[in-house]
Amino acid sequence: MKTARYFIILLTLSLTLGCAPKVGSDEWCEAMKEKPKGDWTANELKDFTKYCVLNQKPE
Repeated sequence: MKTARYFIILLTLSLTLGCAPKVGSDEWCEAMKEKPKGDWTANELKDFTKYCVLNQKPE
């Protein structure tokens, strides 16, 4: 019974993470605007500046 519960939790997490928008996309920029600035990582800040502020396109 525990194995089935862990499997369901892992499946749910993997599906949720698989739906994250691509870094630099319009959806990602919108999600970052709503995320508290104190929770941003250094990489997220760099990517936000590059893709959302300077309007460079991801490769």
